[in-house]
Amino acid sequence: MSRYDSNPFEEEEVNPFSDPAVRKGSGQSSYGGGAFYTTNTGSVPPATSRLSPLSPEPYDRGATIDIPLDSAKDLKAKEKELQAKEAELKKREQELKRKEDVIARSGIVIEEKNWPPYFPIIHHDIANEIPIHLQKMQYVAFTTFLGLVLCLSWNIVAVTTAWIKGEGPTIWFLAIIYFISGVPGGYVLWYRPLYRAMRTDSALKFGWFFMFYLLHIGFCIFAAVAPPIIFKGKSLAGILPAIDLLGHALVGIFYFIGFGLFCIESLLSVWVIQQVYMYFRGSGKAVEMKREAATRTMMAAL
Repeated sequence: MSRYDSNPFEEEEVNPFSDPAVRKGSGQSSYGGGAFYTTNTGSVPPATSRLSPLSPEPYDRGATIDIPLDSAKDLKAKEKELQAKEAELKKREQELKRKEDVIARSGIVIEEKNWPPYFPIIHHDIANEIPIHLQKMQYVAFTTFLGLVLCLSWNIVAVTTAWIKGEGPTIWFLAIIYFISGVPGGYVLWYRPLYRAMRTDSALKFGWFFMFYLLHIGFCIFAAVAPPIIFKGKSLAGILPAIDLLGHALVGIFYFIGFGLFCIESLLSVWVIQQVYMYFRGSGKAVEMKREAATRTMMAAL
């Protein structure tokens, strides 16, 4: 044994192509991989083998696919229709804007009815339209208007009881006339002018208010007394008819209540006209009103 023998653990190199079985095969290796080569005794399918193809589906050359597509003509027609509608809307918008500009230049204010809330018949929005330093005055003036409604309503009740007790139907019809004419008249003649005067600071509106509110105060004072000189007999629930009807306890009480309501209405109305007049003089509206009156007189003369 030589001193320098080869490594006993070294693997012997084997040429796989030296095996006759490999040379006779189809060209594929019959040895397994790894550190040691082993022959593959199993059968290998030839490389030329193929899978059987699937049978083709039947194809109908005459079949059509229904896809709902608008033609170019329909699209153009719809486009023209949309453009016409858009032009019409722009025209209406411009017309509405023109009307609003004309109304704004003329000073006309569109008032939406919002009071009372359950059945709106008038426009009333003190909190948003009246200056904050005048709101208290306007609220008290509105209270006097509601007070007038209450006084005339209670007057109908009192006169109705007197009619039932034999005073005749004439006083009842007069009480109805007072209510029908007094409530709308009070709103149109003095409350609405004061509301607009407070909102727009118009001297002419203030003058209109003063004239008719003085008539309102005079009527309330007259109704509280109710002398039988202008209005017939007991058609107003004042102090004199109440004293005359003391023999009918219920009727007399109703008339005394009416007298008290007219007195309270008179006192509140006097306070309102005093406050409005102080504001009117203090803001210089009196001088402005005189100037406007003089201008109107000159224009009328010319």
